[in-house]
Amino acid sequence: MALPAALAVSARRHAPWLAAAAGAAASFAFAPTGLYPLAVLCPALLFLAWEGASPREALASGMAFGAGLFLAGTWWIYTAVHVYGQAPVWLAVFLLLALVAIMGAYYGGLGWLAARHGPAAGPWRRLALLPAGWTLMEWLRGWLFTGFPWLQLGYAHSDSWLAALAPAGGLHLVTLASVATAGALLSLLLGGRAERLAAALLLAVVWGSAALLDGRRWTGPAGEPLSVALLQPSVPQDQKWQEENRAATLALLRRLNREALGARLVVWPEAALPLLAHEAQGYLAAVRTEARAQGSEVLVGLLRYDFDADRIYNGLLALTGDGDGWYYKRRLVPFGEFFPVPDSVRRWMRLMSLPYYDMSAGGDEQPPLEAAGQRIGVTICYEDAYGAEQLAVLPQATLLVNVTNNAWFGDSAAPHQQLQMARFRAREAGRWLVRATSNGVTAVIAPDGSVTARLPQFETGVLAGQVVPHGGLTPYARTGNAPVLAACLLLLALAVCLPRRRGSGSS
Repeated sequence: MALPAALAVSARRHAPWLAAAAGAAASFAFAPTGLYPLAVLCPALLFLAWEGASPREALASGMAFGAGLFLAGTWWIYTAVHVYGQAPVWLAVFLLLALVAIMGAYYGGLGWLAARHGPAAGPWRRLALLPAGWTLMEWLRGWLFTGFPWLQLGYAHSDSWLAALAPAGGLHLVTLASVATAGALLSLLLGGRAERLAAALLLAVVWGSAALLDGRRWTGPAGEPLSVALLQPSVPQDQKWQEENRAATLALLRRLNREALGARLVVWPEAALPLLAHEAQGYLAAVRTEARAQGSEVLVGLLRYDFDADRIYNGLLALTGDGDGWYYKRRLVPFGEFFPVPDSVRRWMRLMSLPYYDMSAGGDEQPPLEAAGQRIGVTICYEDAYGAEQLAVLPQATLLVNVTNNAWFGDSAAPHQQLQMARFRAREAGRWLVRATSNGVTAVIAPDGSVTARLPQFETGVLAGQVVPHGGLTPYARTGNAPVLAACLLLLALAVCLPRRRGSGSS
């Protein structure tokens, strides 16, 4: 038996264990480790395990890959739910394992569909069906049932040549390029001469295009440089809302804000104040007065209770000379900011002294916030994981701001993974992006996705930096995900139909 064929047989024999190990290893492709070649090698191993597998076998190994990826890559959910959310251990474990099972089902479903309806082997399977199917699967899991777009494969390439494709086609184009590379490697290993030639050509086109686009500027300056200052208070999540710590937290934020004054734009992190907006009116008025005296305008993250509608919003308040403006978070965190459960479960949660109140989502169409002479596209916390949702604001926005409360995640990979996603948002938009976080990673990100300034995690301080307002639109900002998704659907149709037609024609 030839060596490549023997490898395929061995991979199929040990498929679930190989797939689980490959999935766990793939988590190291993402920040903070950033071993991006694993974003190619690990899917290639899964594809190898799928070679010649039955639909049931492909389902099992796909689910094992997804389980390994999300157990290793999102274990911090347990920290957020149990350590800081104070939910019982069993509930934290249940929510983590439920997420792992749901995410694993996506990868298992892709394997089942490929084995059931696609060609068993050959270039159409490895170079078209699997890359296109994977890209569509990740797009689907990013929005279906509120979605969970974490650990989408393209993010691992924030520091590889493939990131240069992000302004042209967004994250999903980078994902498609990464998985196509994985399929091409498998074709080089298992294919015949013609298939190997096609794989080599595909690799040359994908990586050559990325190399040519690297350094390409799609947008340009739309104003003078702007000084910014970002607050990182680093107050532990389990202490911030305690009554006895409230005065100290408010005093700390006031001191940091005074250090930041003089910068044209000052940004506080998400839900920085341990007060609701109506409880902090005097405090905010004093902050506004001090800022105005120094020529600064301030964005403050805090919660707002709407008495008329009996709703609570997670918002960002702009304290400016022209009056205040609000942005309300649109994408809420399931089981963190809202609980998608029936009333009977909600009553049980009340009896168990678990959180059960929902926040309300802001409107889908909110204009940019205006502050410091800029029109600012705002995201709060994990909204920056939803790249397509910032598209509507980009024609007007000259600057992007993300505010985040990362204190929920402790010393885990989550803040670094989220910074990696923010870097993609800056690159897709061709805009500067500043992110103020509760305890890290507070950073200033250039339009090419590079981090130009950052504060160490868990340190209290103010990050001073400079940004340049930008105008113009990248190709991705003009078209969104539609071209990449359409291309994937076309590849799927060709990969499923053409081999069958050729097979029937030769019978």
